Amino acid sequence: MYLKIHRSTNQILVAVCDKELVGKKLTKGEIVIDISEGFYKGEIASEETIVQAIRNAPSANIFGTRSIQCAIDSGAVDPECVIYIEGTPHAQIYKL
Repeated sequence: MYLKIHRSTNQILVAVCDKELVGKKLTKGEIVIDISEGFYKGEIASEETIVQAIRNAPSANIFGTRSIQCAIDSGAVDPECVIYIEGTPHAQIYKL
């Protein structure tokens, strides 16, 4: 799985993605999701590292079966809140 941490002045966004999804485009209706290298391809990370990053992040964008399972295991994502785009699980986290 890839883990990439995006930082701006006051924000941190964690992007997590199963390796095999990088570079793919998924479609749902008129919406096309580009799982781009620039956004998702960071360091290859262990499940433990990803769980910790998701727990600590104020926001996260997650794609893929293994990545979503890490988010569920971390307690940050309710399995009922996962959506599927072309059969690929996806979740976003925003802590307010």
